[in-house]
Amino acid sequence: MELVDSATSVRTGEELDLTALQTYLEEKLPDFTGPLEVKQFPSGYSNLTYLLQAGEKKLVLRRPPFGTKARSAHDMGREFRVLSGLRPLYPYCPEPLLYCEDESVLGGEFYLMSNIEGLIIRKDYPAGLSLSPQQVHQQFFNLIDAMAELHKVDYQAAGLADLGKPEGYVERQVRGWSKRYEAAITPDSADFKLTMAWLREKMPGDSGYVGIIHNDFKLDNVVWDVADPLRLIGVLDWEMATLGDPLMDLGSTLGYWVQKDDPDFLRAGRLMPTDIEGAPSRREIVDRYSERTGYSMQHMDFYFCFGLFRLAVIAQQIYYRYYHGQTADQRFADCIKWVQGLERMCQELRDRSRL
Repeated sequence: MELVDSATSVRTGEELDLTALQTYLEEKLPDFTGPLEVKQFPSGYSNLTYLLQAGEKKLVLRRPPFGTKARSAHDMGREFRVLSGLRPLYPYCPEPLLYCEDESVLGGEFYLMSNIEGLIIRKDYPAGLSLSPQQVHQQFFNLIDAMAELHKVDYQAAGLADLGKPEGYVERQVRGWSKRYEAAITPDSADFKLTMAWLREKMPGDSGYVGIIHNDFKLDNVVWDVADPLRLIGVLDWEMATLGDPLMDLGSTLGYWVQKDDPDFLRAGRLMPTDIEGAPSRREIVDRYSERTGYSMQHMDFYFCFGLFRLAVIAQQIYYRYYHGQTADQRFADCIKWVQGLERMCQELRDRSRL
């Protein structure tokens, strides 16, 4: 069975102007010549990602969703800059090749980067991949090790010291995500008032740890070597990267980490195979990260709860678009069930936490 992550046909309404694109590429990248074939990577809910192929050569194009007005939410130039600074120090990044801010070419800014061809694991392991429980355990540890490595990158040397404002980062995130949730409420929304109040009350001060954080570090945003599925070779989707508290990044990852003994209402929304035989628990992940970074984990209930809430906000924002007819993508329809399950998990966490 083919294990390499594959692009498919372009979704209706998200087609690129091939004539304009080919003319632009012939001028800017003369080595990338020949009849242009464009496909689209089907996953993801935000920025659009396409595979460009000319003969045997392949590139990846990233652009904002069509119709986007808020450029700050889909800043291709910023994403390109992050990759440019990180690539020499964190080789898992795709190589950034070209940024185009001229929106007359494709109706929006975009950038081009190298294609990292390999295995991407999504909700379940592909049928053609057979790993032992011990290998599964190690693969997830390797994922967390790559996150820890990112958080230890010298952001000064990467030229990214002005990427964000570490001071007060946690407070801004709690306040900002709470406002985003309130702005995306629909009549069937879950009530996160108690969770938002708990996060404000239990919020630790600045941890003192500062690093480049990915803000969506999870299994379907990394690429594995097909020949050695335990070797991580790429980290994708850098649109939310910033400078901040690395423990918030870990908390966001834990928000996705559904384990075998979690309640059914949470497991129903599982996005990664983290409950498969051999997968480490959240506790093991936290311990592994602490071992790799030396960071204190005493406030992890807060960071985990924030991760769950942040994920609920993202899902609610997606559902808001569907509810109001701004998209017909049927993937968005079930997001409300996911939001409701995340609310119940936040409640259980609050009830048992000793913070």
